[in-house]
Amino acid sequence: MKNSVTKRINRPFIFLFGLLMITQGALSTVAQAQIIPRPPQINAASYIVMDATTGEILIEENADERRSPASLTKIMTTYVADKEIEAGHISLDDEVFVSVRAWSLDCGSNSSCMFIKEGDYVRLEDIMRGIIIQSGNDASIALAEHIAGSEDAFADLMNQYADQLGMLNSQFRNSHGLDVEGHYSSARDLALMARAVINEFPESYGMYSEQEFTYNGITQRNRNTLLFTDRNVDGMKTGYTSEAGYCLVASAVRDDMRLITVVLGAGSEAGRAQETQKLMTYGFRYFQTWEMFSGNETLENVQVWYGASNSVDVGVAEARTVTIPRGEQDNLVTEIVMDEELKAPIALGQPLGRIKVSLGDMVYYEGPVVAMQAVEKGGFFKRLMDWLNLFFLSIFS
Repeated sequence: MKNSVTKRINRPFIFLFGLLMITQGALSTVAQAQIIPRPPQINAASYIVMDATTGEILIEENADERRSPASLTKIMTTYVADKEIEAGHISLDDEVFVSVRAWSLDCGSNSSCMFIKEGDYVRLEDIMRGIIIQSGNDASIALAEHIAGSEDAFADLMNQYADQLGMLNSQFRNSHGLDVEGHYSSARDLALMARAVINEFPESYGMYSEQEFTYNGITQRNRNTLLFTDRNVDGMKTGYTSEAGYCLVASAVRDDMRLITVVLGAGSEAGRAQETQKLMTYGFRYFQTWEMFSGNETLENVQVWYGASNSVDVGVAEARTVTIPRGEQDNLVTEIVMDEELKAPIALGQPLGRIKVSLGDMVYYEGPVVAMQAVEKGGFFKRLMDWLNLFFLSIFS
């Protein structure tokens, strides 16, 4: 744990870290807590802000409301493709056949297309860019048919992956997002889906930052206008239908923190970008991603009885990163309560106590502390001396 001060209290052993000190039973606060204003008012039907690293939710409103996701559906379409590539079922070099159904899809003013032609074979990597950058409905159908044979079968794949991601308020009926009964998602589910793409498939996610794509002599710009106005934004996807309104899933990185925002049902194309910018500004200004434990990190050395060694290092085995109010890392209070009278033998990784990290009433982590090395049982005379020491300690205590 970084920037910590240690204090020890008698059995059971308790260690307190942080700038909250114990002095003769009185608590004194060294640093003043960060003041955080209320989140901004957002003109949208539902929205959410998530830390992409930790999954923590910073802001939400109607985040579980089921709504038409429009072309945000295509994030799941490409996620399924990435999973199928990962499994070895398809590759970016595949030639995707364009069926009559994919080619004949309406590409009017309320729709979007890659403008692929019936009977053509299009490289799968181009199809992916046609979906991600150009938001091609025709490309989405071609990809769905290439992977699963039909769009209905592909939608079944989408729903299975949604279940795996914990998307509790989502059901997909098609690969492109045009309004149809029973096709819905939520702000929280879309954030979970975006996080999966970002963390599992960073190379594929890179396509979401590309500002334009040219296919068949037609160049189309990415509809995510924030890519052109905010250097921190590197994704993700826009959507619009009359039922869904104007929607945007966006992601940006600043100061080693990545945020995901979802805005659903905004009033205009400019409005969805403006409301997203408000959420991004608030999230980056008042929160930070903090590496609490780096993994296999020793926090304290404690006494061991009856062992070949007189002590053992204890710590947290797994890395742990949390989202905290910006600038509050030095005010985190870590309390470790050790088991009383640790006795050998002790195995590597054996739980020896509990740890809790908090800031005021907010608990950021609670779990076991473990032995960072094994301690074998000591010889006869070592065990005898420890027994005598414990005997006299029990008398005088």
